[in-house]
Amino acid sequence: MPGLNDPNFSQSMVYICEHSVDGAMGLIINQQLDIPAKAIFDQLELEYNDGCGNSLIFDGGPVQRDRGFILHRTCDKQWESTVAIADDISLTASKDILSDIAVGNGPADAMITLGYSSWESGQLEQELVQNSWLTIPADSAIIFHTDCAKRAGAAASSIGVNLEMLALDAGHA
Repeated sequence: MPGLNDPNFSQSMVYICEHSVDGAMGLIINQQLDIPAKAIFDQLELEYNDGCGNSLIFDGGPVQRDRGFILHRTCDKQWESTVAIADDISLTASKDILSDIAVGNGPADAMITLGYSSWESGQLEQELVQNSWLTIPADSAIIFHTDCAKRAGAAASSIGVNLEMLALDAGHA
């Protein structure tokens, strides 16, 4: 929401990957870094096809920015650490998926992120009570087929909200 005063999450759209009594973990999916995938492939000494290394990496969040995660459409192939998050969305954090993405054999829709976002037990719930976040059901078409800069607006529009019309201050009736 516009009133969230946390520089780590200003204007951010976060896909929540896990939410339990122990806390929550998610990935920012609308903040790209100025780092092409081939930089990661080079660092990990992976061979890659020229066209496969041009997409930009996403800033997944402020925690462990040296750790990578791949949010992708669920497919028949499973990698070492693939976890199904929803019927059509999975998360993988192992090097084998990067090897496949590097040569064009990865999932059709994939987003490479560095870092993640996390909340302690009860923290996210408290932020929701404070109207810090707008919650919207996940839509894989928005996540994977909408321009990065337009994702938050498209997600909000899916529930009839125009982000430009939201006030900075929230009230409770």
